[in-house]
Amino acid sequence: MVANDDNSTDDTRDGDDGDVPAPDESILETDDPLSVADGLRGKFEWAVILGSIPFWLVVFWYSKTQMMDRGRYATLFLGGVLILYLLIELPDTIEEKNWLETALMTVSGGIVLTGTVYLFASYQEIVNVRAGHAYDYEIALALALSLMMIYLTWRSFGVTFLAVVLGGIGYGFAGPYLAGTLSHGGLTIERTLRILAISGDGFYGFLTQLVAAWIALFLLYAGLLKAYGAFDLILRIAVRSAKYIDSGIAQTAVLASAIIGSVNGSQTANAGMTGSFTIPLMKKSGVKPETAGGIEAVASTSGQVLPPVMGAGAFIMASLITGITYGDVIVAGLIPAVILVVSIFIAVHYVAAPQIDNPSMTGLFDDALSRQDVFLESIKYGVPLLLLVYQLGIVQVTVMTAALQTAVAMIVLGLLIPLVDAALEGDSLGATLLHTLKQTLEGFRQGVIVVAPIAIILAAINGIVDILMATGVPTAISLTLMDLSGGVPLIAFFLAMVICILLGLGMPTTASYTVVALLIAPTLINQFLIPDLAAHYFVFYAAILAGLTPPIATCVAVATGIAGGDFWRTCIEAIKISAPLFVLPFVFVYHPAVVSGEFSAAALSAGAIALLGAIAIIHGINYRFTFARGATFGLRVVFAVAGIVAMVHPEQMIQLGALALVLVLYGVQTTLGQSEPTGAVSGAGRGGQP
Repeated sequence: MVANDDNSTDDTRDGDDGDVPAPDESILETDDPLSVADGLRGKFEWAVILGSIPFWLVVFWYSKTQMMDRGRYATLFLGGVLILYLLIELPDTIEEKNWLETALMTVSGGIVLTGTVYLFASYQEIVNVRAGHAYDYEIALALALSLMMIYLTWRSFGVTFLAVVLGGIGYGFAGPYLAGTLSHGGLTIERTLRILAISGDGFYGFLTQLVAAWIALFLLYAGLLKAYGAFDLILRIAVRSAKYIDSGIAQTAVLASAIIGSVNGSQTANAGMTGSFTIPLMKKSGVKPETAGGIEAVASTSGQVLPPVMGAGAFIMASLITGITYGDVIVAGLIPAVILVVSIFIAVHYVAAPQIDNPSMTGLFDDALSRQDVFLESIKYGVPLLLLVYQLGIVQVTVMTAALQTAVAMIVLGLLIPLVDAALEGDSLGATLLHTLKQTLEGFRQGVIVVAPIAIILAAINGIVDILMATGVPTAISLTLMDLSGGVPLIAFFLAMVICILLGLGMPTTASYTVVALLIAPTLINQFLIPDLAAHYFVFYAAILAGLTPPIATCVAVATGIAGGDFWRTCIEAIKISAPLFVLPFVFVYHPAVVSGEFSAAALSAGAIALLGAIAIIHGINYRFTFARGATFGLRVVFAVAGIVAMVHPEQMIQLGALALVLVLYGVQTTLGQSEPTGAVSGAGRGGQP
């Protein structure tokens, strides 16, 4: 399966000898970027490669011209993605001789082709001329398409998400049999099928159109980065940090996973991809499996909220909030990102530095890049990113235009820079060009591999959301939340956070955020008068916590599978490291200036206080005190509680009082007791204070 996050494991567990494995070829550039298997699998891989070329050319064409109704284009886009996804998956079922699944996937391919051709050709008549009415054979086609989508979502994301899809459809039928605020008049089978597949909404609706027009190009950009070897450079830069800080080997995981995860769009997939390299690396240096897994899980999760891509969630947020641009969303996310990054950096240093035996990371990447290579690689990867930021933040072109320019710039520089390097080194230009062309085709293939499961799950989510909207469930949730909380904001916010975590289980960033943005954010905005950006950031941050929150904790489960540790202890380590992340959503609703998109005095002061509070929480939970057990427990509790109060209390004087208490406690701690070794920066001594 491409991305079954519920059951993901990795075969790269290091053995008992603890040797550092070679960097995983799924992360680093290989000698042959377009190596395909032999036999039947090789034929399917070539079919994917050749199919990805016209697919991405159509995406480029539409982004440049927009000479088609977006809904009609989304129909063509989703059909192409599903066909390529089936070509990716079929070799596995054939080699396993799983003839039932092979038959199901073959039938699914026929349904996709039939449905795509018919809906694309008849789009105007179905959506505009006969809106609300469908022929019997169209209902039959809608049923086939719906069953096919249910099957593919199960195949991609497992039983957990299958339950969400079936539950959403079932709720549409069960309304008349429910009591209280969740009851509704019910939907007929015909109306449900029209909503799902043949109305221009449902599977082909808003979210699919967003993926087709915006998100796909950014995921292609991520695929090109991987094919051109950007991850190798990121890891090299991260490894260099080990020369300056004892926890550098663990910070490597944080930096690499955060950067890659920002454009990856799935915290669990990112944990599997970068974790297959970083977790064995940390274990080799002495870090416990549970700690290594927890660090990787938190790093992969934090990447989902880092600008400028934010796991592709930023694009959906910009499209959901009226009057808000993509640039506004990114600027609003900068202060929370700083709070998150700094607090995680400190937490990782606290937990990892005492365990690391080889802080200098000798033996890794001994083939240092020359200054010429560093300069050329910086141009190759830096210019497209700077172009993206410049076009969106300063020129303020549309997201589609910026995405197109970024992807094209990456392709041009990915082809050009190696030729420049070859000319300077006297290498063969022909061989270099052939190699980079292979990398480009591999980037196209990787782009399809990344975009396919996200397109599938967002199409399914779009269908379920449209059904729920037809039943009026957002209003029901709003009334239920108000009733359970008794109108008390703190209780309502806590319940909303719990719901967001539950709804976000097992889904990529874009899917989980979309669900909670449409179902939970309106309640915060309408019932509690929370500003739009603050409400959406609340549910955005809360939804990604599903990957870290037991008993499901999909991101932790993937990291545990690679590390070979205990799942529950890894969950505890992840929660300890990411503790401020569970508090940050409340900062947004009690101090909305933090995510206002303005760097005003109120925003900066609220952000600074929240950062200090986050550090206090991290210090209380993760610092290694050497007092008696009772005193240590008391200090941890007071530090953590004071930090929480400093972060979220609506009165600034009380926040400052909590920080004053933290300073007093820190003074007492340093005066009366010495800590156990926690590592040191830049050779200050292994037993020093961090």
